[in-house]
Amino acid sequence: MTTNNFHRRDDANTAPQSRFPVRELSLLVVLAVAVGAVYLAMGSAYSTRMLVEASCYAILALGLTIQWGYAGQFNAGVMGFVALGGFCAMTFSVPVNPAFWDSPLPGELAKVLGYLAVGIALVFALSRMTRLGVPSWLRTLITVVIGLIVYMVVISELREVTDAIESQMGFIGGFGLPVWVGWVVGGALAGGIGYFIGHVCLGLRSDYLAIATLGIAEIIKAFLKNSDWLTRGTATVSPLPWPVPDPGEVGFTLARALYLSVTAVMILGIFFLLNRAYNAPWGRMIRAIRDNEVSSAAMGKDINRRRLEIFVLGCVLMGLGGAALGSFNSIFDPNGYLPLNHTFLVLVMVILGGPGNNLGTLFGAVAVYIIWIMSEPLALYVMELIAHFGQASFGWELPSNLESRALQARVFVIGLLITVVLRVAPKGLLPEKVKHHD
Repeated sequence: MTTNNFHRRDDANTAPQSRFPVRELSLLVVLAVAVGAVYLAMGSAYSTRMLVEASCYAILALGLTIQWGYAGQFNAGVMGFVALGGFCAMTFSVPVNPAFWDSPLPGELAKVLGYLAVGIALVFALSRMTRLGVPSWLRTLITVVIGLIVYMVVISELREVTDAIESQMGFIGGFGLPVWVGWVVGGALAGGIGYFIGHVCLGLRSDYLAIATLGIAEIIKAFLKNSDWLTRGTATVSPLPWPVPDPGEVGFTLARALYLSVTAVMILGIFFLLNRAYNAPWGRMIRAIRDNEVSSAAMGKDINRRRLEIFVLGCVLMGLGGAALGSFNSIFDPNGYLPLNHTFLVLVMVILGGPGNNLGTLFGAVAVYIIWIMSEPLALYVMELIAHFGQASFGWELPSNLESRALQARVFVIGLLITVVLRVAPKGLLPEKVKHHD
């Protein structure tokens, strides 16, 4: 009798108890009020533009939260995958350059790329020579030597072709395809690069993984910046087409609202799929690997494969979000991709909302972007009030560079925000809620 009562009490204590989501609704109401205040203060065109950019950042933040929140992988190279998405959005959507395709240069470029493909296949085959009984030290030596020879030959041939393209054609141009094609390819390319990076770097400790991904992001940016034949480099490419009617056709507000509807549908689809995956056995396995890798391996789980899956999935979302953001900005400028704007800001969004909580990540993305955008005009307003008060009361001379100082206030406000959040709510305003299954 006592034992049965004990079990009934234990079952009652462990049974999941539903509660009304007061905290979630309160934060969403506060966010809605903030968005409404921005619309009243800044107008519909400006505010809708802000929401479109925030929605693109929300896709980036969802990509980071599944890497960091689901699997504990700290990716400090978000900027690189955003740049890859923007590059694909540009390449596949801008008009075709007929002068380039009517010249012999495409054939010469294809020949060089063929050399590159053969060289990669050769190096890969040489790296597997140990299966033929070749000692590992000799295999490594041969692979490195042949790899260097292939690199020097391909680079020499490629430089001749690219110099001719830049001098005669400017750059190769685009493919003139629908915008959504560039977005899909952007996500696929980012995922493919993430697959390669994951094979090399996921065995590293989290701090080394962050350093490695940060360095790779800078390499991607440097490549896009210096490949004038492919991206026009610092000369930029604009305007980029939109997947909806542009402002010249229907006006700024309506065009941006239509663009917002596209990104909102994308977010809803991604959110639904991620929630299904999170609550499925696959998601529970990912979290088990994150929390206790040794125990998961002892249970027969393929740790490296699961970690690679989650890393690639996050990179795909980053490439997709970067493509949507690049198309909306209507310009591809490799210099415009900055670690502060495209890595650190996304990291703050995830920290504020709560790593591993998809709803919290969406909340953090919109909230942080509003703070990021509005901190400049608010700081400028406060500075002007203080300056005019000082001039009227104490005869101060009005500074001439208030705008630049107000722009710097954004960094101060974001730094202060993340400090406060880490102190008050280290797991985010909407922390991850793990359901325990008996």
